[in-house]
Amino acid sequence: MQQLESFALFDQQNHHFIMLGWEEKEEGMAVQTNQYVVSSGREIVLLDPGGAHVFPRVLANVAELVDLKDIRHIFYSHQDPDVSSGITLWLSMAEKAVVHISELWVRFLPHFGVYDERRIVPIADAGGRLSLEGGNELLMIPSHFLHSTGCFSLYDPLSKILFTGDIGAALFPKGKRYPVVENFDSHLPYMEAFHRRYMASNAACRSWVRRVSSLDIEMIAPQHGAVIQGRENVKRFLDWFGGLRCGSDIVDQIYGH
Repeated sequence: MQQLESFALFDQQNHHFIMLGWEEKEEGMAVQTNQYVVSSGREIVLLDPGGAHVFPRVLANVAELVDLKDIRHIFYSHQDPDVSSGITLWLSMAEKAVVHISELWVRFLPHFGVYDERRIVPIADAGGRLSLEGGNELLMIPSHFLHSTGCFSLYDPLSKILFTGDIGAALFPKGKRYPVVENFDSHLPYMEAFHRRYMASNAACRSWVRRVSSLDIEMIAPQHGAVIQGRENVKRFLDWFGGLRCGSDIVDQIYGH
C-alpha cells in the first residue's frame, strides 16, 4: 500500500482512537513510523507524534481531524529521534500541551531545545495514569528495556487498545507494507529480526507480557509496522513475544561467535 488515510481504530461518541495516515511515498533510509491520536471529549492526546522528518505530514494529518488548541497531552513511549525529535515543533504548535516521558529522559530534553520544565510531566518507573476530561484515563505501563531503558506502553481501557511503542514493530520490504495484520503467520517474519536485535532480553519480554496479560486487549498498536487486531492475534503475539530469545540472550550470535 502506497498511501493510507487516517482512520479510526475505535469510534464511540466522544472517544476516538485514530491511526494517522502514512506518507504518500515510502521512506528511503528513514524507518517508517505510525502516529496515533486519542480524542476524548475536547481533549486530544498525541502518541509518539514523531521526528522532525515527518512533522509536516503528521501536523497536516492532525489538523484535518482536530483543533490544535485542544491538544493537551503528548505521550512519548521513549526517547528515540523517530519518536521525539519533533518535540519543540509540537510544543510550539500545541501551546496548551504537556509532554509525558520517562523521568530517565527528562534531563536529555534540553538537548532537543526544551527548557521549560512546566511543560514536562516525568513518568515514574512504575508507570501511572493520564487523566482525561470526563473521568476517562489512560494507563502508562512500564516496558523498560523494550527497547529503551526508560520506556512505556499506553493502554486505553475504553477502546481496549494497547499502544506499545516499538514492541510489535514490523519492518516491511519495499512495496509490502499494510496498516492492519490480516495474516499473523505471514506477518511474523517482518517482526522477528527487529525484536531479536532491539529488545534487551527474554526476561524483559516476559516481565512486560506478565503486566499486560491482565489487561483486556482488543488491539495492539505499535509505532512501526501494522496494527495487530483481534483477541486471538493479540494472544498469539503475546505468546510469541513472551518466548522470544533476544538481545543479551543471543549476544554471542550478535558478536558473531
